[in-house]
Amino acid sequence: MKLVVYLFRRFLPIFFGALGFFSLVLVLVDLLMNLWKFIQNEAPALQVAYLMLLYIPKTIWYAIPLGILFAVSYTLSDLYANNELTAVFASGVSLLRFTMPLLVFSVVMSFALFFFEDNVVVPTYAHKQQLQGTLLQEEKSLNNDSIVVLSDNGFIVYKANLYDDAQRRLYDLYLVCRNQDKSLDAIIHADYAVWDEASQLWLLRGAIQYAYGGEGFSAGSVREDLAARLNEPCETFRNNTVSVEEVNTAEAKVYINHLRRVGLPFNEELSVYYKKFSFPCIVFIVVFLSIGLSGKSRKNVLLISLSLSICAAVLFYVMQMITMLLAKFGYISPFAGAWFPVFFFIFLSILFLRYART
Repeated sequence: MKLVVYLFRRFLPIFFGALGFFSLVLVLVDLLMNLWKFIQNEAPALQVAYLMLLYIPKTIWYAIPLGILFAVSYTLSDLYANNELTAVFASGVSLLRFTMPLLVFSVVMSFALFFFEDNVVVPTYAHKQQLQGTLLQEEKSLNNDSIVVLSDNGFIVYKANLYDDAQRRLYDLYLVCRNQDKSLDAIIHADYAVWDEASQLWLLRGAIQYAYGGEGFSAGSVREDLAARLNEPCETFRNNTVSVEEVNTAEAKVYINHLRRVGLPFNEELSVYYKKFSFPCIVFIVVFLSIGLSGKSRKNVLLISLSLSICAAVLFYVMQMITMLLAKFGYISPFAGAWFPVFFFIFLSILFLRYART
């Protein structure tokens, strides 16, 4: 028990110091990247400071794995350099047994990081992006054009030239209606359609229905049974591409299901969704990696620990960026895009631990 207390007395101050340092660096990087835009748009200093405050949870989320990697690596390397671990090994305590409290701590932190991201990071980062868009005059319009949407399990296809969100109207609307065997039932053209909140239906204006018969197409009024099926929510037609990174897992799942339902690409969104679960596992992995990397040198412990931590972090983020791009373009599955770097670093950590000094 004394060894556990001693280990955490050495580890925790370094961890919190590293966490604060890396978080500060990320905040400053974001500020410098947008500083000229803030000056150009005459953004108030207090609003900019509030933006940076909102960004802090996101930087902590990014910095925790790097901070733990550095703290564990430095702590163990320093114990090696001072021959303290030699005394521990001589007493019959193995490296794995000695560092087991850190591994347990990392498991707890992995679960905590997931809930922290889902409940704190997501709302603050979304608010930060919204406020930053307002300050920099980068707000997006919800109007949309050249829209094609599959609805009613693919039995109705909407095609419109324009969706006006303020009036909730679809202009120059074509509706392709299909039978249960997916054969053509009818084609409807309307000058425009208005969303009716009371009935939760699209009300067609200037509509003509073209039905196919034995002698070709015949024009007529819209059948009531078809009009009663035009219940695709108006939100579907908005230019409202959701950033999965800015919503929690429940909202992300709903959005991805929506993309599937309307026949839109969803590989990138699904890979980011899986990343929400894979990223917290990095906390556990970096502890293994730190244990394996520790003790490589008895000199310049601070410099070497910092260098190894930054190199490992850069390697992981670059690999993750590449696999996420491959998943986005369909070369690998979204699951592999999010989880391959995790599995690779698990293997790398076990390899380093196998050859660590004990």
